[in-house]
Amino acid sequence: MESAPSPEVIAALVGNHREFLAFLQKRVGDRAVAEDILQEAFVRSLPKLEVLEQEESAVAWFYRILRNAVIDHYRRRSAGNRKLDAFATELEQQVEPEAELHGAVCQCVGALASTLKPEYAEALKRVELAGLAVKDYAQEVGITASNAAVRVFRAREALRKQVSRSCGTCADHGCLDCTCENATKHGRH
Repeated sequence: MESAPSPEVIAALVGNHREFLAFLQKRVGDRAVAEDILQEAFVRSLPKLEVLEQEESAVAWFYRILRNAVIDHYRRRSAGNRKLDAFATELEQQVEPEAELHGAVCQCVGALASTLKPEYAEALKRVELAGLAVKDYAQEVGITASNAAVRVFRAREALRKQVSRSCGTCADHGCLDCTCENATKHGRH
């Protein structure tokens, strides 16, 4: 049978809540993030509290837990930023298709792009159609290059799904020499 942590240990940790929060906020710079880290640390450490018997050692022990939680937070954030930066770089280095190929794509795509969320439609219009670099688009709309890269990626995915729903198998072949019902209805090929 597992024993519960002593009431003194619980009281010491609860009594130091403000100090713990201030400790975290100073290190992460954001109160909401600090609160999230603190809550997660409390939840994750509850099963381990039963082995602590003195309130002084519990507080010191919990500060070690919080230091590790801050380190983990920055590692996760750093890994995410590296992935977004790599994706932005990949988008920047993409080769533009030949002009003939660009003109051969089914006109349905243009019409379907207007059905996307406005920020997605604008991102595709500026980056894909106008040929604006992702970093320049980011600057234009006031977001980071990483966020712009994600927006363009999500816009492409949303458009791909719309084209697939609308055009069916023509979309599988890149809408070249389109024979889908929408193109045929509007006299476009």
